[in-house]
Amino acid sequence: MIRTVKLEDAQEIAEIYNYYILNSCVTFEEIPVSNEEMGERIQAAHSKFPWLVYEKGKEIIGYAYASVWKPRSAYKYTIESTVYLKKEARKKGIGSLLYKELLMQIRDLGFHAVIGGISLPNEASVALHEKFGFEKIAQFKEVGYKFKKWIDVGYWELLINKNSI
Repeated sequence: MIRTVKLEDAQEIAEIYNYYILNSCVTFEEIPVSNEEMGERIQAAHSKFPWLVYEKGKEIIGYAYASVWKPRSAYKYTIESTVYLKKEARKKGIGSLLYKELLMQIRDLGFHAVIGGISLPNEASVALHEKFGFEKIAQFKEVGYKFKKWIDVGYWELLINKNSI
């Protein structure tokens, strides 16, 4: 079931996210976040943008949210989207369900452009974004350094008014 995030979800969300911090290059954070810090992030973003969780039984197995793309005022109709799943929940369609709902809420809020930043290579994330009509618009070479290697980042964009979700 997809539902709106609650502050009480911070611990489970932090656990999901911290797996990626410690074991992958999909996030450029290198230090695990505390439950309190995740709670602060939820409060800050959820007051302005959609933040959703996928719950099965009483367990959160994935989440997706939107956040500010850039802080300058002319960017006010552009938003960044993010999705994370528990490792064992990948490749089961849950990311697609979360992303579909997130994009519908973003559209309903009147945003125009959605940006997805993807550390490369990441075939699963690229496939998810392109499934929803995102187009690759940029790639920055070696802009991140994690686990003793340089990482490229690609940007995919969806003009939400031009595509049906």
